[in-house]
Amino acid sequence: MDMTATFEHHRPRLLALAYRLLGSRADAEDVVQDAWLRWAAAETDAIQDPEAWLVTATTRLGLDRLRAAARQRLDYVGPWLPEPLHIAADLPPVPGPAQVHALAEDLSLAFLALLEQLGPDERAAFLLREVFDHDYAAIAGLLGHSPANCRQLVHRARQRLQAGRPRFAADSGQHRRLLARFMEATQNGDGAAIQALLHANAQLLSDGGGVATAARRPLHGAERIGRLFWAIARRGGVHPSRLGSVNGEPAILRFEGDRLRSITTIVVDGERIARIYSVLNPAKLGAFVTATGPGASLQ
Repeated sequence: MDMTATFEHHRPRLLALAYRLLGSRADAEDVVQDAWLRWAAAETDAIQDPEAWLVTATTRLGLDRLRAAARQRLDYVGPWLPEPLHIAADLPPVPGPAQVHALAEDLSLAFLALLEQLGPDERAAFLLREVFDHDYAAIAGLLGHSPANCRQLVHRARQRLQAGRPRFAADSGQHRRLLARFMEATQNGDGAAIQALLHANAQLLSDGGGVATAARRPLHGAERIGRLFWAIARRGGVHPSRLGSVNGEPAILRFEGDRLRSITTIVVDGERIARIYSVLNPAKLGAFVTATGPGASLQ
């Protein structure tokens, strides 16, 4: 067996699993590197199913790191949001209906933020079953639970995640139009226009990590959110912005000179915006890539 070639073949799947478990690109890459070190030191003659071995090692390493991260995040300043895996300066292609569903259930910041509500074993069981299509016997062996307990973990996770999803799905065109109008309204500091785009009980979560200026608590209500952006504009705190993508979904990218300052994504429920996620912590914005340069076509 060519150990390096086998590992590289499975690396994308392992990174995908670790990232969904941890919500952090850097932590996911560390976990996959640790899995490689274990793989390189393993007795290959005894490994009958390399993929199963690597998925097991990655999941267990990821769970250890997830439990440690949960303790560390107790001291995090303000809301903690996932670290984007991919940030691009161009809008993604308009997806078809099947792709919209896959995105909502896969890599969007909203979905990853919902996963934060789950305990480590619950999160791992749900991802292995619903995203990576493992059977319950395999999940049970990996997590050290019975298959019946794993079914319960997945069932509870599914219920909790369903409660946090929009009641009325919006198509991709409506999502993009609302995002563009929200970007324009926030650029202008137009509090009334912002309120008109939001559900009355909309929520804003902004992650500055104590490094960048951001609200240290979730902000609730269209009126309060509108007033916040009005105040930012009045203070001259608005930065040039453009539409781009984060983890394959449309997003607002704001810049300070050539430096990406923040990314913002939204959740649309029906015809209005229900949740806003903004990542301002510079340590989480290192995934930014662009072929045209961040200064192009800023509005």
